[in-house]
Amino acid sequence: MSTALIAASVESINRVGPCSAKVFLEKIEDIREARRKIIIDRAKDILHKWNIESMPSVDEIYKEISETMKAGKVEKYGPEDLPAGPTLESSREIYVVEGRADIINLMRCGITNTVALEGAKVPESIKRLTKEKEATALLDGDRGGDLILKELLQVTSVKYVGRAPRGKEIEECNCKEIAEAIDQRIAVADLFKPKKMERPERPQERMPERAPERVPERPKIKVELPEQITQTAKALIGSLEAVLLNEKLEQIERLPVSQLAEKLQQASGVDTLVFDGIITQRIVDIASEKNIKRIIASRVSEAVKPALNVELNTFAEVVSAS
Repeated sequence: MSTALIAASVESINRVGPCSAKVFLEKIEDIREARRKIIIDRAKDILHKWNIESMPSVDEIYKEISETMKAGKVEKYGPEDLPAGPTLESSREIYVVEGRADIINLMRCGITNTVALEGAKVPESIKRLTKEKEATALLDGDRGGDLILKELLQVTSVKYVGRAPRGKEIEECNCKEIAEAIDQRIAVADLFKPKKMERPERPQERMPERAPERVPERPKIKVELPEQITQTAKALIGSLEAVLLNEKLEQIERLPVSQLAEKLQQASGVDTLVFDGIITQRIVDIASEKNIKRIIASRVSEAVKPALNVELNTFAEVVSAS
């Protein structure tokens, strides 16, 4: 409307300075639309040039993938040129395996802080590494793995032992089986406990009158817990699964024990954890950090240092409060 009024006013002019004049209106054009078209055309031109200049070519894509693959190659470590993962030296925790094929399989599963023995004799580099870092021996589930474990326990300072499923080798395991082997690893201190307990079973050392009295005394330690917890514990026996409960003792999630540590780090609102497995230091530390009040499992590792804010119980100790 304003534009039309101005145009009509201009047409009414009949004199410009000393001269007579007549003004005629031919058309009205919206210059905003013209500018908008210029901007759109320029944007199309910019986008076209950006696509040409920034989109990677096939050669560039291939080169990038090749560089990624190089970063994951098996490296050599120490004077013995032992096969090792690329993050071995920078990691606080490491995994000692039997051979190069084990290294490759672990890297496929995202585990790169590894080193291989490459033989039955333990190299000096391995002995030194196990003293400097927290080492886990991740061995095959066969007789060869048994023999190598004995050698490692004699000459190194490995803290944990994980085994492939019986009859399988680490290089044959899928990522789930490897995760389970790591999650269910046992502290070296626990490996010797069964040998100490065998001694009283020898006839010449056992006292006939006192032994029957002492055996039942250990299971007498009972803990009264709500019915929901005891029923959950009974249902999990032999399942290799875990259940997360909230403050109202309602089930949040049920999952395999092999995924427990990873899930706990992401979980929230967990009050009680019940699982068919061994309570390790790692599980206790995560529970303490996440303010989980209670853990119930099949047994507690001897290497565990209890946290003040986390109650630890075993299936054998649990009895219904009702």
